[in-house]
Amino acid sequence: MAKTRSADLAALVVSLVAVGAVAVIGGLSSANAGEDYQLLKQPSWAPPSWLFGPVWTVLYIGMAVAAWLVWRSNSPYRLPGLAAYGIQLMLNLAWTPLFFAMELRLAALMDILVLDVALIVTIAFFVRVSRTAGLLLIPYLCWVLFATALNYSIWSLNA
Repeated sequence: MAKTRSADLAALVVSLVAVGAVAVIGGLSSANAGEDYQLLKQPSWAPPSWLFGPVWTVLYIGMAVAAWLVWRSNSPYRLPGLAAYGIQLMLNLAWTPLFFAMELRLAALMDILVLDVALIVTIAFFVRVSRTAGLLLIPYLCWVLFATALNYSIWSLNA
């Protein structure tokens, strides 16, 4: 499957736009997230609200590049990997409205637990396609696992 340079660039743009859309929709559904987050009972190890934006920006860029690297390949794991990536991206998208806009902390916890699994599956496919793509998702996995523990703690402290 020969791809032109312009098609390659277009794929990178699409990948960046996809994660950008998730970020924007998440931001719109949590316009008061910083304030809401501060009002919740939190564990002592909870990060400050200002940290989330910069961390997610870096993670979303890594995710977009990882997906782009997989899209460019001819591997038989390409399509299953991109399907898993799409699933985890939708689970990521669902979390913010559940947690903040709807204040459904337990539902958000269930969502992020499924996201954990979907992300591990995505990494397993991605690493078979491109070691770099798989490695680019490791910081994202670490952050989501941390967020899972934080979601659980906040849910249990505020139940």
